[in-house]
Amino acid sequence: MADADYAAHTVIDRPKKLLPVLLFAATIITTVIAGALYTGADILSNPYDITKGIPFSAALLVILGTHEMGHYLASRRHGVATTLPTFIPGPPFPPMIGTFGAVIKLKSPIMTKGALVDIGAAGPLAGFAVAVAATVIGLEYSTLIPAPHMEDTLALGNSLIFRFLTYCIVGTVPEGKELMLHPVAFAGWIGFFVTAMNLLPIGQLDGGHIVYAILGVRHRQFSFAMVGVLVILGIFAWPGWLVWAILITIVGMRHPPVGDQQMPMDRRRKVLCALSLLAFILTFMPTPFYIT
Repeated sequence: MADADYAAHTVIDRPKKLLPVLLFAATIITTVIAGALYTGADILSNPYDITKGIPFSAALLVILGTHEMGHYLASRRHGVATTLPTFIPGPPFPPMIGTFGAVIKLKSPIMTKGALVDIGAAGPLAGFAVAVAATVIGLEYSTLIPAPHMEDTLALGNSLIFRFLTYCIVGTVPEGKELMLHPVAFAGWIGFFVTAMNLLPIGQLDGGHIVYAILGVRHRQFSFAMVGVLVILGIFAWPGWLVWAILITIVGMRHPPVGDQQMPMDRRRKVLCALSLLAFILTFMPTPFYIT
Protein backbone atom coordinates (compact mmCIF):
# COMPACT_ATOMS: atom_id res chain seq x y z
CA MET A 1 0.00 0.00 0.00
CA ALA A 2 2.83 2.36 0.89
CA ASP A 3 4.57 1.62 -2.42
CA ALA A 4 1.37 2.38 -4.33
CA ASP A 5 0.96 5.70 -2.50
CA TYR A 6 4.58 6.61 -3.24
CA ALA A 7 4.15 5.75 -6.92
CA ALA A 8 0.99 7.85 -7.16
CA HIS A 9 2.72 10.74 -5.43
CA THR A 10 5.65 10.48 -7.87
CA VAL A 11 3.33 10.53 -10.88
CA ILE A 12 1.56 13.61 -9.57
CA ASP A 13 4.78 15.51 -8.80
CA ARG A 14 6.65 14.65 -12.00
CA PRO A 15 4.91 17.22 -14.28
CA LYS A 16 5.63 19.94 -11.72
CA LYS A 17 9.33 19.23 -12.09
CA LEU A 18 9.30 18.35 -15.77
CA LEU A 19 7.74 21.59 -16.97
CA PRO A 20 10.33 23.90 -15.31
CA VAL A 21 13.14 21.76 -16.75
CA LEU A 22 11.69 21.87 -20.27
CA LEU A 23 11.07 25.62 -20.09
CA PHE A 24 14.59 26.17 -18.76
CA ALA A 25 16.04 24.18 -21.67
CA ALA A 26 13.95 26.19 -24.13
CA THR A 27 15.09 29.45 -22.50
CA ILE A 28 18.74 28.42 -22.84
CA ILE A 29 18.21 27.99 -26.57
CA THR A 30 16.32 31.26 -27.08
CA THR A 31 18.75 33.34 -25.01
CA VAL A 32 21.80 31.83 -26.73
CA ILE A 33 20.28 32.77 -30.09
CA ALA A 34 19.46 36.26 -28.79
CA GLY A 35 23.01 36.69 -27.47
CA ALA A 36 24.51 35.57 -30.79
CA LEU A 37 22.33 38.00 -32.73
CA TYR A 38 23.32 40.78 -30.32
CA THR A 39 26.96 40.27 -31.34
CA GLY A 40 26.00 40.53 -35.02
CA ALA A 41 26.47 36.83 -35.75
CA ASP A 42 24.87 35.41 -38.89
CA ILE A 43 23.81 32.04 -37.52
CA LEU A 44 22.06 31.07 -40.76
CA SER A 45 25.24 31.39 -42.85
CA ASN A 46 27.52 30.11 -40.11
CA PRO A 47 25.60 28.06 -37.50
CA TYR A 48 28.72 27.68 -35.33
CA ASP A 49 28.50 31.42 -34.58
CA ILE A 50 25.60 30.61 -32.28
CA THR A 51 28.25 29.87 -29.62
CA LYS A 52 28.88 33.63 -29.46
CA GLY A 53 25.59 33.87 -27.58
CA ILE A 54 26.69 31.64 -24.71
CA PRO A 55 28.23 34.41 -22.52
CA PHE A 56 25.06 36.50 -22.69
CA SER A 57 22.80 33.52 -22.02
CA ALA A 58 24.89 32.24 -19.12
CA ALA A 59 25.13 35.65 -17.42
CA LEU A 60 21.44 36.45 -17.87
CA LEU A 61 20.18 33.06 -16.68
CA VAL A 62 22.45 33.13 -13.64
CA ILE A 63 21.11 36.59 -12.70
CA LEU A 64 17.47 35.62 -13.18
CA GLY A 65 17.97 32.21 -11.60
CA THR A 66 19.68 33.68 -8.54
CA HIS A 67 16.80 36.12 -8.12
CA GLU A 68 14.18 33.35 -8.13
CA MET A 69 16.28 30.99 -6.01
CA GLY A 70 16.51 33.75 -3.42
CA HIS A 71 12.71 33.73 -3.19
CA TYR A 72 12.57 29.93 -3.27
CA LEU A 73 15.09 29.36 -0.49
CA ALA A 74 13.61 32.09 1.71
CA SER A 75 10.16 30.55 1.21
CA ARG A 76 11.42 27.09 2.13
CA ARG A 77 13.14 28.48 5.23
CA HIS A 78 9.83 29.93 6.43
CA GLY A 79 7.80 26.85 5.54
CA VAL A 80 5.95 28.54 2.66
CA ALA A 81 5.11 26.09 -0.15
CA THR A 82 6.16 27.27 -3.59
CA THR A 83 6.73 26.00 -7.10
CA LEU A 84 10.19 25.55 -8.52
CA PRO A 85 11.65 28.60 -10.29
CA THR A 86 10.23 28.58 -13.81
CA PHE A 87 11.86 30.35 -16.75
CA ILE A 88 9.71 31.74 -19.55
CA PRO A 89 11.28 31.59 -23.04
CA GLY A 90 10.63 34.47 -25.41
CA PRO A 91 11.41 35.60 -28.95
CA PRO A 92 15.19 35.74 -29.55
CA PHE A 93 15.09 38.41 -32.25
CA PRO A 94 16.04 42.04 -31.52
CA PRO A 95 14.88 43.98 -29.62
CA MET A 96 13.76 40.92 -27.60
CA ILE A 97 16.24 39.04 -25.42
CA GLY A 98 14.99 35.45 -25.65
CA THR A 99 13.13 35.36 -22.34
CA PHE A 100 10.32 37.02 -20.44
CA GLY A 101 12.10 36.32 -17.16
CA ALA A 102 11.52 33.72 -14.47
CA VAL A 103 8.85 33.29 -11.82
CA ILE A 104 7.86 31.22 -8.82
CA LYS A 105 4.35 30.86 -7.43
CA LEU A 106 3.60 30.78 -3.73
CA LYS A 107 1.23 27.92 -2.91
CA SER A 108 0.59 28.75 0.75
CA PRO A 109 0.13 32.08 2.55
CA ILE A 110 2.92 34.05 4.20
CA MET A 111 1.94 34.23 7.87
CA THR A 112 4.41 36.67 9.46
CA LYS A 113 5.84 40.09 8.73
CA GLY A 114 9.38 38.77 9.05
CA ALA A 115 8.75 36.08 6.45
CA LEU A 116 7.17 38.68 4.14
CA VAL A 117 10.28 40.86 4.25
CA ASP A 118 12.68 37.92 3.93
CA ILE A 119 10.90 36.43 0.92
CA GLY A 120 10.27 39.78 -0.76
CA ALA A 121 13.83 41.05 -0.36
CA ALA A 122 15.79 37.84 -0.93
CA GLY A 123 15.21 37.66 -4.69
CA PRO A 124 15.99 41.26 -5.70
CA LEU A 125 19.01 41.59 -3.41
CA ALA A 126 20.51 38.29 -4.58
CA GLY A 127 19.89 39.13 -8.25
CA PHE A 128 21.28 42.64 -7.74
CA ALA A 129 24.54 41.30 -6.33
CA VAL A 130 25.03 38.95 -9.30
CA ALA A 131 24.09 41.72 -11.75
CA VAL A 132 26.82 43.92 -10.25
CA ALA A 133 29.39 41.15 -10.76
CA ALA A 134 28.23 40.53 -14.34
CA THR A 135 28.34 44.24 -15.16
CA VAL A 136 31.85 44.66 -13.77
CA ILE A 137 33.12 41.67 -15.77
CA GLY A 138 31.28 42.74 -18.92
CA LEU A 139 32.46 46.36 -18.78
CA GLU A 140 36.06 45.16 -18.65
CA TYR A 141 35.52 43.65 -22.11
CA SER A 142 33.33 46.42 -23.53
CA THR A 143 34.82 48.66 -26.22
CA LEU A 144 34.58 52.25 -27.36
CA ILE A 145 33.46 52.70 -30.95
CA PRO A 146 32.78 55.76 -33.12
CA ALA A 147 29.28 57.01 -32.43
CA PRO A 148 27.08 56.00 -35.38
CA HIS A 149 25.40 58.85 -37.26
CA MET A 150 21.95 57.29 -37.41
CA GLU A 151 18.54 58.54 -36.43
CA ASP A 152 15.71 56.57 -34.84
CA THR A 153 18.06 54.22 -33.00
CA LEU A 154 16.95 52.42 -29.83
CA ALA A 155 19.23 53.33 -26.94
CA LEU A 156 19.49 52.14 -23.33
CA GLY A 157 19.01 54.37 -20.33
CA ASN A 158 21.44 54.42 -17.43
CA SER A 159 20.62 53.61 -13.83
CA LEU A 160 22.71 55.18 -11.08
CA ILE A 161 24.55 51.92 -10.40
CA PHE A 162 25.27 51.23 -14.07
CA ARG A 163 26.51 54.81 -14.60
CA PHE A 164 28.73 54.54 -11.52
CA LEU A 165 30.24 51.20 -12.54
CA THR A 166 30.82 52.45 -16.08
CA TYR A 167 32.65 55.52 -14.77
CA CYS A 168 34.81 53.40 -12.43
CA ILE A 169 35.80 50.84 -15.09
CA VAL A 170 35.62 52.64 -18.43
CA GLY A 171 35.91 56.26 -17.39
CA THR A 172 34.32 59.17 -19.21
CA VAL A 173 33.23 58.26 -22.73
CA PRO A 174 34.95 60.74 -25.11
CA GLU A 175 32.95 62.99 -27.41
CA GLY A 176 32.12 61.24 -30.66
CA LYS A 177 32.51 57.80 -29.08
CA GLU A 178 29.98 55.26 -27.87
CA LEU A 179 30.38 52.38 -25.45
CA MET A 180 29.61 49.06 -27.12
CA LEU A 181 28.54 46.80 -24.28
CA HIS A 182 29.93 43.30 -24.10
CA PRO A 183 27.05 40.77 -23.96
CA VAL A 184 27.79 40.04 -20.28
CA ALA A 185 27.56 43.76 -19.45
CA PHE A 186 24.27 43.90 -21.36
CA ALA A 187 23.01 41.00 -19.25
CA GLY A 188 24.02 42.97 -16.16
CA TRP A 189 22.04 45.98 -17.42
CA ILE A 190 19.00 43.73 -17.86
CA GLY A 191 19.54 42.37 -14.35
CA PHE A 192 19.39 45.90 -12.91
CA PHE A 193 16.25 46.64 -14.92
CA VAL A 194 14.58 43.44 -13.65
CA THR A 195 15.56 44.32 -10.08
CA ALA A 196 13.94 47.74 -10.34
CA MET A 197 10.76 46.36 -11.90
CA ASN A 198 10.38 43.78 -9.14
CA LEU A 199 11.05 46.32 -6.41
CA LEU A 200 8.31 48.68 -7.57
CA PRO A 201 6.43 49.30 -4.30
CA ILE A 202 3.06 48.20 -5.65
CA GLY A 203 0.61 45.35 -5.11
CA GLN A 204 2.19 41.92 -4.68
CA LEU A 205 5.46 42.69 -6.42
CA ASP A 206 8.57 42.15 -4.30
CA GLY A 207 8.56 45.82 -3.41
CA GLY A 208 4.86 45.56 -2.58
CA HIS A 209 5.58 42.81 -0.04
CA ILE A 210 8.08 45.06 1.68
CA VAL A 211 5.73 48.05 1.65
CA TYR A 212 2.95 45.94 3.18
CA ALA A 213 5.28 44.86 5.98
CA ILE A 214 5.96 48.56 6.68
CA LEU A 215 2.56 50.18 6.08
CA GLY A 216 0.07 47.38 6.69
CA VAL A 217 -3.47 48.28 5.60
CA ARG A 218 -2.26 51.58 4.09
CA HIS A 219 -0.43 49.51 1.49
CA ARG A 220 -3.37 49.63 -0.97
CA GLN A 221 -3.62 53.43 -0.91
CA PHE A 222 0.14 53.66 -1.39
CA SER A 223 -0.08 51.26 -4.34
CA PHE A 224 -2.74 53.41 -6.02
CA ALA A 225 -0.53 56.46 -5.56
CA MET A 226 2.43 54.64 -7.13
CA VAL A 227 0.29 53.59 -10.11
CA GLY A 228 -0.44 57.28 -10.56
CA VAL A 229 3.30 57.93 -10.58
CA LEU A 230 3.73 55.25 -13.28
CA VAL A 231 1.05 56.94 -15.38
CA ILE A 232 2.87 60.27 -15.12
CA LEU A 233 6.17 58.60 -16.04
CA GLY A 234 4.41 56.86 -18.92
CA ILE A 235 3.28 60.22 -20.32
CA PHE A 236 6.52 62.15 -19.86
CA ALA A 237 9.34 59.55 -19.74
CA TRP A 238 8.68 56.06 -21.19
CA PRO A 239 5.35 54.80 -22.57
CA GLY A 240 6.07 51.32 -21.22
CA TRP A 241 5.16 52.54 -17.73
CA LEU A 242 1.56 52.97 -18.92
CA VAL A 243 1.49 49.28 -19.83
CA TRP A 244 2.84 48.37 -16.40
CA ALA A 245 0.28 50.61 -14.69
CA ILE A 246 -2.55 48.87 -16.56
CA LEU A 247 -1.22 45.35 -15.91
CA ILE A 248 -0.67 45.95 -12.20
CA THR A 249 -4.15 47.45 -11.85
CA ILE A 250 -5.70 44.44 -13.59
CA VAL A 251 -3.80 41.96 -11.41
CA GLY A 252 -4.93 43.86 -8.33
CA MET A 253 -3.30 45.83 -5.56
CA ARG A 254 -4.72 44.09 -2.51
CA HIS A 255 -2.23 42.23 -0.36
CA PRO A 256 -3.06 39.21 1.85
CA PRO A 257 -2.74 40.12 5.55
CA VAL A 258 -0.16 38.69 7.92
CA GLY A 259 -0.88 37.60 11.46
CA ASP A 260 1.58 39.83 13.33
CA GLN A 261 1.06 43.13 11.50
CA GLN A 262 0.86 45.06 14.79
CA MET A 263 4.19 43.71 16.03
CA PRO A 264 7.20 46.02 15.58
CA MET A 265 9.70 45.01 12.93
CA ASP A 266 13.03 43.69 14.22
CA ARG A 267 16.34 45.32 13.35
CA ARG A 268 17.41 42.74 10.75
CA ARG A 269 14.20 43.19 8.77
CA LYS A 270 14.59 46.98 8.95
CA VAL A 271 18.05 46.58 7.42
CA LEU A 272 16.62 44.38 4.65
CA CYS A 273 13.96 47.00 3.92
CA ALA A 274 16.61 49.73 3.76
CA LEU A 275 18.82 47.65 1.46
CA SER A 276 15.87 46.94 -0.81
CA LEU A 277 15.03 50.64 -1.01
CA LEU A 278 18.66 51.41 -1.81
CA ALA A 279 18.71 48.75 -4.53
CA PHE A 280 15.55 50.24 -6.02
CA ILE A 281 16.99 53.75 -6.07
CA LEU A 282 20.23 52.53 -7.65
CA THR A 283 18.55 50.49 -10.38
CA PHE A 284 15.41 52.47 -11.28
CA MET A 285 15.44 54.29 -14.62
CA PRO A 286 12.62 56.72 -15.48
CA THR A 287 13.52 56.18 -19.16
CA PRO A 288 15.02 52.70 -19.61
CA PHE A 289 14.67 52.86 -23.40
CA TYR A 290 14.60 55.84 -25.73
CA ILE A 291 14.95 56.69 -29.41
CA THR A 292 17.93 58.80 -30.45
